[in-house]
Amino acid sequence: MQEEPYGEVFLINKPLEWTSFDVVKKVRNVLKIKKVGHAGTLDPLATGLLIVCAGKKTKSIETFMGQEKEYTGTFELGKTTESFDLEKPVEEIADPSHLSLDQVKAAVAQLTGDILQIPPMHSAIKVDGKRVYESARKGKEVKMEPRPVTVSVFEVTKFENPTVHFRIVCSKGTYIRSLARDLGEILQVGAYMSSLCRTRIGSYALDQAEDLGQLIEKIKARKDENI
Repeated sequence: MQEEPYGEVFLINKPLEWTSFDVVKKVRNVLKIKKVGHAGTLDPLATGLLIVCAGKKTKSIETFMGQEKEYTGTFELGKTTESFDLEKPVEEIADPSHLSLDQVKAAVAQLTGDILQIPPMHSAIKVDGKRVYESARKGKEVKMEPRPVTVSVFEVTKFENPTVHFRIVCSKGTYIRSLARDLGEILQVGAYMSSLCRTRIGSYALDQAEDLGQLIEKIKARKDENI
């Protein structure tokens, strides 16, 4: 009887400061197969659910990527950065101390629903065949066209001025850093994303995910058993 081709889906809690590719590389090395990929990038300074597919399951990557995502995190008002997160130095913009919860919620309402969003310059999107972050690192400006995205939930879970705690449910292609930038512009004080955690992709939740180190040890143990 012919053996079924190998395929597996891993739900991983991506560690802080790891790139999504770092996680894929780690899984690829321990499995000792080339066909491994992730279903949706998480920036190095974000944590949370990363779906990694191996073998024949890599055919499911596009399906996972198209599913709804949920995030929690924090925005800081009154300051911003070139990348709209902590990857670049923080710049003072304006004092946000006058802002109330009602004002923040009114601004958030403008960023909820079907919206047009301009992706950040420091992103992996390709324009004219080149990653825009590569142009950004060289100091080159690239014209970014607005893209339609859906933010079905943008909830302010707590407001401790200047920190906005949020929960966001959104479509594929939504940049949370861009929502930070746009919130800061609406409130006229600037803003950046200070923390981000992906808590769900479709029906897969973060509480189903495994710690990367534990997963690697589990795969190694399983391979040893099969020797």
